[in-house]
Amino acid sequence: MKSFVNQKVRVLQHNKSIIAEDDLDKRWQEATGEVVGEVIFLSKHTAVSNRPALTVHPIGVPHLREGEPLPQGGRPGWAAPPNPRIGPWLRLLKKIALSHNLVPEFELIWDGLGLGGGDAVGNWNRESDKNKVLLGIGGGHYAPRHMDIVLKDDVWVAHLLSGYSLPMEDPSQSKVDSESKEIGGTWKEAIKAAYEATRSAFPGGEILAHLDHKSFKGWQKNAITGFLSEQNIKVGKPNDFI
Repeated sequence: MKSFVNQKVRVLQHNKSIIAEDDLDKRWQEATGEVVGEVIFLSKHTAVSNRPALTVHPIGVPHLREGEPLPQGGRPGWAAPPNPRIGPWLRLLKKIALSHNLVPEFELIWDGLGLGGGDAVGNWNRESDKNKVLLGIGGGHYAPRHMDIVLKDDVWVAHLLSGYSLPMEDPSQSKVDSESKEIGGTWKEAIKAAYEATRSAFPGGEILAHLDHKSFKGWQKNAITGFLSEQNIKVGKPNDFI
């Protein structure tokens, strides 16, 4: 791989798909002796809508079971610890994109890592009094109802689990005893994996789940809020993130 270094940041140029780069940090460290603190992938996606957008997101398919197809890679039932830079970088991304008339520029990343002489953006500090972390649950792929919170200053952002990442079996369509309160699907596993990954990424942080209530049917909302309560995961409203 070709690589270029600036201060403590190294850019790798590779010819593989990023979904074929499992354990890139470990492999690089074993090959070079360089200790890798974090990995950020620069990638291009094409949406069905063809609408241009600049995004940041963590990786993971916590809703899939072992043996299910993995068209976009990943490990079934697993979510990566979300990089603390996600929230601050998205706000920086919006600011720079507006000033550049939405032209994608690599200076998005340059400023975020502090290579231009300023401070790096998005370094987690567990001692800060600004320690609220958003775990979004429900909604569309681009999480529109969570975005109002994401764009607030001083809010840290973890996984945003859209509706398709929370497979839930409708009890009215199930052959299981209708009196049973158990709702099938991998939604519990997805929430649990995302929450545990968030705890590891934000030690000492106050993790608050935010639900896109309008995206759920009544039985789904009741099941999710009940499960969050069982797991001692706090639920926050938009004003709780101020």
